Amino acid sequence: MKTSTLSWLVALGASLVVTPALAVNGHYPPGIEGLSAAAAPPEGLYYRGYLLHYDVDRFNDASGDAVPGNNSGSVTALAHRFIWMTGNRFLGADYGMEAIVPMLDIEFDLDIAGGQGFDDDGIGDVFVGPLILGWHGEQWDATFAAGHWFDSADFEAGNPASVGKGYGTTMFTLGGIWHFDAERRWNFSALSRYEIKTEQDVTGITPGDSWLVEWGFGHRLESGLELGLVGYDAWQLEADDGAPTGAKAERHAIGAEAGYLWPTAGVMLKGAVYHEYDAEAGGLKGLESEGDTFRLQLTKFL
Repeated sequence: MKTSTLSWLVALGASLVVTPALAVNGHYPPGIEGLSAAAAPPEGLYYRGYLLHYDVDRFNDASGDAVPGNNSGSVTALAHRFIWMTGNRFLGADYGMEAIVPMLDIEFDLDIAGGQGFDDDGIGDVFVGPLILGWHGEQWDATFAAGHWFDSADFEAGNPASVGKGYGTTMFTLGGIWHFDAERRWNFSALSRYEIKTEQDVTGITPGDSWLVEWGFGHRLESGLELGLVGYDAWQLEADDGAPTGAKAERHAIGAEAGYLWPTAGVMLKGAVYHEYDAEAGGLKGLESEGDTFRLQLTKFL
C-alpha cells in the first residue's frame, strides 16, 4: 500500500467518529438560514421546519485537495424548531426562547475505506436555547441568542454516518440586518454562530471552537416575493485538543434563495440552493466533504 493511501486511511479513522459531513466540526449545519435570518420575529409562538438535503461531490484533505476514488454520500435532515417570543423585554430587546429537534438520514460510500458503505438514521442531538434577544430599529434589526446542543442522540464509534456527535456544543448567535430603504425592499443580513464543544468521551478529543457566518443580500418585490444571493463561510478557529494533527477545517459556499410570505395564512416559505466551492479538513475529522445543498424552510405562526 502506498504511503499516501495509508495516510488517508489513518485520517479516515479519525473522521469515523464525527458526523454530519456538512458541519465544520460542530453541530450547526451551514445553509439553514439565509435572507433576513438575523431578525427575531414579533411576539408569539412559531414553528419552523427545515428540510435540508446535502449531496457530497467529494472528500478533501487538509490542503483542500480531493482524496482519490469514488467517495460520495448524502445527508437529509428534517429539523423541527419551536420559537416562543414571550412579549417580555430584557436589555431593551424582545425576549424569547427556542428548541430544535433534528431528524437525520445519512449515507456514505467510501472507496478510501475499502469500498465500505455507512448509513444511519434517527433523531439527532437536541438543541435548547433559553435566550433569544431581538432589537428592532426603523431600518435595522439585531439578534443575540445562546443555547446548547445536548449529547442526546445515539452515537456509534467507527461509523461516519452516526446521527449523534458524541459530545455537546454550546452555541452563541449574533447577527443583524440593514435595510437600505425606508420601505425595507433592499437588505443585507449576516448571522454568525460561535460553537464551543465538550470532550468526545470515546476518543478523549475536544474539537476546537468554530465560527460560521451565513449571509444574504435580498430584494423584496411588490408582489411580496423576496429574491437574493446567499452564502456561508465557516472556520475552525482552534485545533482539536488531543487530535493527532493541528489542521483546522473550513468551508465556503454561495447560492440563491427565494421566499414568499402569506400574511393571512401566517405562513412563510423559503427555498435555497448552495454550491460549496472550497472545503478543507480539520484534525478530528481527517476528511472534509464538499458538495451542494438544497433547503426548504417553512415557518408557521401559531
